[in-house]
Amino acid sequence: MGSARMFGPRRVNKNVFQRIIGLNWFVVLITAAIAGTGFAILYSVAGGEWDPWASRQAIRFSAAIILMIGIAVTDIRVWMALAYPAWFAGVALLIAVELIGATGMGGQRWLDIGFMRIQPSELMKIATVMALARYYHSRSLEQSKRLINLIIPGFLIVLPVGLVVIQPDLGTGLMIVAGGAAIIFMAGLSKWLFISAGGAVLAAIPIVWQLMKPYQKSRVLTFLNPESDPLGAGYQITQAKIAAGSGGLTGKGFLQGTQSQLNFLPEMKTDFIFTVLAEEFGLIGGLILLAMYGIVLGYGILIGIACRSQFARLLAAGLSITLFLYVFINVGMVMGLLPVVGVPLPLVSYGGSAMLTWCVAYGLILSAATHRHVTLAPKGSGLA
Repeated sequence: MGSARMFGPRRVNKNVFQRIIGLNWFVVLITAAIAGTGFAILYSVAGGEWDPWASRQAIRFSAAIILMIGIAVTDIRVWMALAYPAWFAGVALLIAVELIGATGMGGQRWLDIGFMRIQPSELMKIATVMALARYYHSRSLEQSKRLINLIIPGFLIVLPVGLVVIQPDLGTGLMIVAGGAAIIFMAGLSKWLFISAGGAVLAAIPIVWQLMKPYQKSRVLTFLNPESDPLGAGYQITQAKIAAGSGGLTGKGFLQGTQSQLNFLPEMKTDFIFTVLAEEFGLIGGLILLAMYGIVLGYGILIGIACRSQFARLLAAGLSITLFLYVFINVGMVMGLLPVVGVPLPLVSYGGSAMLTWCVAYGLILSAATHRHVTLAPKGSGLA
């Protein structure tokens, strides 16, 4: 596959129609296939009915993928100019959540805008990556290595994380930190500073433990020993392991999962939806879904390597790592390998915010691919 076909058109001075034709439609189709898998599982957990979940999810995805393509064909210089405004808008929305946000699932995390509820912390993951990529675009490798130049990136990460953690939403806060740390590392900061920071985090664990909510402590203790309370705090992860393990190599068959069809699995349409897939389609079904994720995320990393400008390079790679963390943490927690932190499986779990995050992020990655040969001015508005 030639580079022009793989990444998109080499020339950027094309009209919108030509840019649409030049997109990597194979990756778009894989994205649609992942979402289609989610529709099928939601159909199953509803007992073979499109309503109430699969039909709504399909409508959301139809709108989200149009938005993704619209973002993909928009000039990368526009997104660079909007990087800082997007971060400020995200912080404003997080503050609005504190003041007038809707409450649910143990936290105040949503804004009700009439026809839907949005979760600003999801969009903040993208805005933080955009702002950090914009910041490091204007600095050389030597400048990026200086500790003094960590003040602004640290502020760009710490402020939204603080607003997210008090909602409380520790999982999303950790995702923003991880995505931001990846950008700083790729910008050139010394690995020894990261190792030192890791040591500082480990030393701070006793303090973090004292600040955690009781239900968060319960999740950690349950992760360490779920069999200690199989009918209480450990019920969720125990049932998830039973469902995934009972699927075997090829699964019990579509609509035939006993744990899911008999409602033994909690949160099976949202955070634990992967266990329904594993029960009904087995190890092979789970690996096929992970392979599809691997294709689109690997493509995003390759785009990051191929981009000429620092902004597009960091944007594509940073967003790809952020999306990878979604998948890695969700599958890890439902398999009992990580604590349950409430991270959905993107495009598959029921809900609009995670789906919107994926489609906006991947639209930006495709925009970076289309404009990978553009050399952006290191300073100024970015539109020159």
